[in-house]
Amino acid sequence: MFHRHLAPTLRFKARAFAVLLPLALAACGGGTSGLPGFDSGTPAAGGAAAPTGQTIGTGKVKVGLILPLTAEGQGAVVGNSLKNAAEMALAEFPNADLTLLVKDDRGTPDGARAAAQEALSEGAELIVGPLFAPSVQAAGQVARAANKPVIAFSSDSNVASRGVYLLSFPPENDVNRVIGYAAQQGRKSFAALVPDTAYGKVVEAAFQQAAANRGVRVAAIEHFGADPAAMKAAIQRLMPSLAQADALFVPAAADTMPTLGQLLQEAGYNPAKVKPLGTGVWNDAGIARVAGIQGGWFASPDTAGFNAFAGRYQQRFNSAPTRTATLAYDAVSLAAALARTQGSQRFSEAVLTNGSGFAGADGVFRFRPDGQVERGLAVLELRNGQIVTINAAPRDLGPRSQ
Repeated sequence: MFHRHLAPTLRFKARAFAVLLPLALAACGGGTSGLPGFDSGTPAAGGAAAPTGQTIGTGKVKVGLILPLTAEGQGAVVGNSLKNAAEMALAEFPNADLTLLVKDDRGTPDGARAAAQEALSEGAELIVGPLFAPSVQAAGQVARAANKPVIAFSSDSNVASRGVYLLSFPPENDVNRVIGYAAQQGRKSFAALVPDTAYGKVVEAAFQQAAANRGVRVAAIEHFGADPAAMKAAIQRLMPSLAQADALFVPAAADTMPTLGQLLQEAGYNPAKVKPLGTGVWNDAGIARVAGIQGGWFASPDTAGFNAFAGRYQQRFNSAPTRTATLAYDAVSLAAALARTQGSQRFSEAVLTNGSGFAGADGVFRFRPDGQVERGLAVLELRNGQIVTINAAPRDLGPRSQ
């Protein structure tokens, strides 16, 4: 582990970020906006090509920002919210020595590959983005060949690797936190009712690993399909095992949980006897009102940081941010802090994987050498139709696990 003075820690201070180093810094300010427009450009001094699209900031340290700005459907909405958040981070950082080279990958791997090549040819020392897993893989291959790191936003842990760091909300973190907390509270026998989806496969594997790590029993695991009949059949198969369980892991999303909760009630499930457990997908007002899982626990970032960020974003852009917008804010704030404090080693593996980690809008986080992210999460409870914090997120992540 590296000494704490090598780990810039980014924290909210009211309406600004402060960088906790030997000296504390804070700021608010202005920035630029607009979608990128591409032109031919001419070679710049120092061997790097002149930027061919929109740039944000005027600092000496160049960072590529690769996002799906014109992707189909919701991808463009998320991409532009991420870009706005990156702009806001630069505006709120005091005298940031960054220039963001904004590149549109159009939501495709080919677009991400071209965007990464363009950003690197223009002198980017770090790539921030892309968003989608296939695009992360494509951009990561280009960046790795140039020995430049990537901080990407996919939650698919399969695309993480050495030098390609995922700043996202991986479901494995949620599962580890909530299963660990339940075990600490004396729960010893866990059943699981898991959606038959790609997400379900990820959280099921994480659930089994978390249970094994804590020495608790897995009483049963059942999988359910998307229609109510399939849900009902899975619940009927599961119910006999609940007699030997004191917790039920149900990582079902907002569009599924009301129906699933009603079917659980009809089958005789009692959440007061067998504690319901979920993941961050439960952080939704609709799920909070589901009667069948009241008293349930789930893990998620503390909401205070996002709420503070969202208020400033709303004021600046006159719109609400997407939930993932904080990722770009934190990535750009981190890049600015490292450029300020770490000299030529600013984006080295040793600095980016510092065991002390960093703290951003969604709490503390650190990158592992394999590219995965570890986050400090809160445990929340569904209580009388509301979501309340019952165990706060940690302020530091402690020793790195092996």
